[in-house]
Amino acid sequence: MAKAIFLAVLKVLMIFICAGWISHWLLKPTQLWTRRWKEAEDSAGNTVFGYYGLNYAVYTFPVIALTIIGLVYLDSQSGEPKSRQASIHPAAFPNPLIVNSILGILSSIEILVLLLFILFLAWTFYARISNDFMKLMPVKSLKLNIWQLKYLRVATRFGLLAEACLALLLLPILRELALFRILGIQFEVSVRYHTWFGTAMLFFATFHGASTLFIWGVSRHIQDEIWKWQKTGRIYLAGEIALVTGLVIWVTALPQIRRKNFEIFYYTHHLYIVFLIFFLFHAGDRHFYMVFSGIILFALDKLLRIIQSRPKTCIISAQTFPCRAVELILPKDPRLKYTPTSVIFMKIPSISSFQWHSFSITSSSKVDDHVMSVIIKCEGWWTNSLYQIIQAELDAHKKKCLPVAIEGPYGPASMDFLRYDSLLLVAGGSGITPFLSILEEIASHKNAGKNRFPLRIQLIYVVKKAQDFCLLHSISPMLLNQSVEKWHLKLNMFVTQEKQAGVTVRELLNELSDIRTVYFSTEGSEYAIYGPESLTWISAIAGLFSIVFLVLLTSFNHVLIPSEKKASKVSKENTPSWVADLLLIASFAISIICSASLAIFLRWRKLKKGVPAISRKQGKPLDLSSTQTRSALEEHEIHFGGRPNFQDIFAKFPNETDGSDIGVLVCGPESMKKSVASICQLKSQGLKMGAKKKKPYFTFHSLNFTI
Repeated sequence: MAKAIFLAVLKVLMIFICAGWISHWLLKPTQLWTRRWKEAEDSAGNTVFGYYGLNYAVYTFPVIALTIIGLVYLDSQSGEPKSRQASIHPAAFPNPLIVNSILGILSSIEILVLLLFILFLAWTFYARISNDFMKLMPVKSLKLNIWQLKYLRVATRFGLLAEACLALLLLPILRELALFRILGIQFEVSVRYHTWFGTAMLFFATFHGASTLFIWGVSRHIQDEIWKWQKTGRIYLAGEIALVTGLVIWVTALPQIRRKNFEIFYYTHHLYIVFLIFFLFHAGDRHFYMVFSGIILFALDKLLRIIQSRPKTCIISAQTFPCRAVELILPKDPRLKYTPTSVIFMKIPSISSFQWHSFSITSSSKVDDHVMSVIIKCEGWWTNSLYQIIQAELDAHKKKCLPVAIEGPYGPASMDFLRYDSLLLVAGGSGITPFLSILEEIASHKNAGKNRFPLRIQLIYVVKKAQDFCLLHSISPMLLNQSVEKWHLKLNMFVTQEKQAGVTVRELLNELSDIRTVYFSTEGSEYAIYGPESLTWISAIAGLFSIVFLVLLTSFNHVLIPSEKKASKVSKENTPSWVADLLLIASFAISIICSASLAIFLRWRKLKKGVPAISRKQGKPLDLSSTQTRSALEEHEIHFGGRPNFQDIFAKFPNETDGSDIGVLVCGPESMKKSVASICQLKSQGLKMGAKKKKPYFTFHSLNFTI
């Protein structure tokens, strides 16, 4: 009871803080806010914290406080049972509302939030520009006529729209400090929000910069203005550097470059440091506080990930499959628990010292206490290099240690997508990997009905060649022993690029004997994967940063910048505005060091508790001769030479299930996801028509195939 009250209080606090933060962004363009804010800054100037303390408290800290409370909420909520009524939503609400080749798959919630954000941008622009046009004051030094002056004001206000996008830009790509986990949004899904915000920000920033240069050009002042590093006010040169840097980052992040030249994408993306520093010098510290919360959380998140990935561990063993895929077995601490569909980020220094790649965990932490596994399809330079290393080790007499750095696991905070009556899993190619952990998780609950896990599951597996069946080797015992468990799994496999007749699942299971295993040396490996720190400790690190930063910023400003009362007019004029920016950077850097010290101490404390014994995952031989196995194999289907007819599958599946709530989970190429999303969209529209006969709910969930 006390815990439920505590969680309710935390939830109310989060709603209150979020509503307040949104409200001040809505009020900020109004004249009422401008007047009151100026009065508040004047009053704060007479206090120990000054105007910078007020800006930090109002613009920056609410998002950090929301993150801290959210992490505590998630940590306290873990292990709390959830009712089916609370976790299953009506099919029409989360299902796709738009399935488009350009926009992709958008649910009604995403469209609503997107429209509200566009409305917010329109309101901000209108409120600002209408006030500007009423109070146009000619700039004597530029000698602009009325249309040029108006156009310059429009360009300036577009810069504020870019600022609003920048405030949200870094929040979707947080991993350990992810706010989106509270809403049940996975990291892979939220990455596209980062792309949207980045594209919108650079569109507004480019219009802002190009239009300003145009006005300078027509007024013949471009040579005077373009190279200015002003002592006070906007530093034009810094803005130009920030804009060029941002455009370089955006261009090299395009899929055409990112997928073919990952190293270029990786290196240029680190130019965000240059971009943010010069944005600070261009906009000034007052505007920087509006976007500072995302920067702080991203820096802390990056810091925690760097510390977590050290020291390196060693791969225990690897299996090679005929379809040029490998399964890596990694040691983990028995106390590390994670939810299905979680991902880890992996770096193998012997291949690349910089490249991190994300992979879905294929094992369940409830089944494997000491190890976790990932399956990697070898399709690119990095994965092919890994495959060659493992092939070389298969023939080597003395096995060596293969070090690997790990970040994660990161996954959803809960398993609500498993609390359906039935599941329809649709996988394409290596998109099968997250479903393997889901099936292992369900199989680990012997009394599935009591635990409200799905009782009937159909796995639609679409591959190019039949040899890709070997990726299912970890769930092959589930395909054979249908009557032992209180749940039912049916495989429907479609092989699109081969035409064969009479091939059965039994024959494909026999080919699993072609899988080869290599055991690596673990000598010198004193580290198993412990995962991130507890969410409560992570929130404490964020809280420590806020306290240290505010204390340092206040101290530096009082010592190095003359106060309003003591400063003479001459001393004020001789103090450049960018000095305050440098003090902000210094306070930020020292606060990061203090937070890093606490994070390193927590990591050291966890590592010194001892190294868990490293065990090797042993597979059990399959028995294909029993009568029970033969009857189970007859139910599974394999089809050659065509793609699945999802209309037919969706029509038949409800008749094979007893429940009305059906979860549809899809992971694979975009074309396949769009096909399934379109059918779920039509089914949800059918529900809206209000037929008297009770129809099944198909609830769509998309798992990203690539990031």
